[in-house]
Amino acid sequence: MNELIARRVLGREASRADAPIILDEYANTSSAGSIIAFHKHRADLKPGDIGVISGFGAGYSAGSVIVRRAA
Repeated sequence: MNELIARRVLGREASRADAPIILDEYANTSSAGSIIAFHKHRADLKPGDIGVISGFGAGYSAGSVIVRRAA
C-alpha cells in the first residue's frame, strides 16, 4: 500500500502491520502489489480464516477477491 493512501484511509500514520508497504523493496508492481503484500504478510492467518484482497488503478479499474487460508 502507498503510504499517502494509507494515511488518508486511516486518518493517521500507518504502521507496517496496518498497511504493508512493498514499494521500498519491489518498486511499483502495479496490480500485483496487493498479491505480493498478501504473500509476504500471510503468516498470521490461521487455517479457515477468510479475508479480502482489494486493488485499484488508474481511471475506474478496481478489483477484489475473497480468500480463505487452506488447512
